[in-house]
Amino acid sequence: MQLEGLERFARLAAIPDWHLTTAEILYHMPDHPGLLQTFIWQKHDLAPSFPALGKFLAFWQREIEGPLHSVRVASTALTRPAELRYAGGQFILH
Repeated sequence: MQLEGLERFARLAAIPDWHLTTAEILYHMPDHPGLLQTFIWQKHDLAPSFPALGKFLAFWQREIEGPLHSVRVASTALTRPAELRYAGGQFILH
């Protein structure tokens, strides 16, 4: 069963627009509306429209009592490490 998960991940990683997406969701506690709680959501999603995140947030608003305060999204499609390239020549210092 673990191999199936790896195969699924390999298929998702091969599609260029699918990227690991992380959302930090701040919501009001149902019993104490003045307090905020954090929930971290992470999944492979299609950037930049993020349909899976949209479905999850719609589910949250429909089924969960804690009203949303804010959502911060980070995705490998939005932030990437700098790309490094080697120089095309050789430089010798004496």
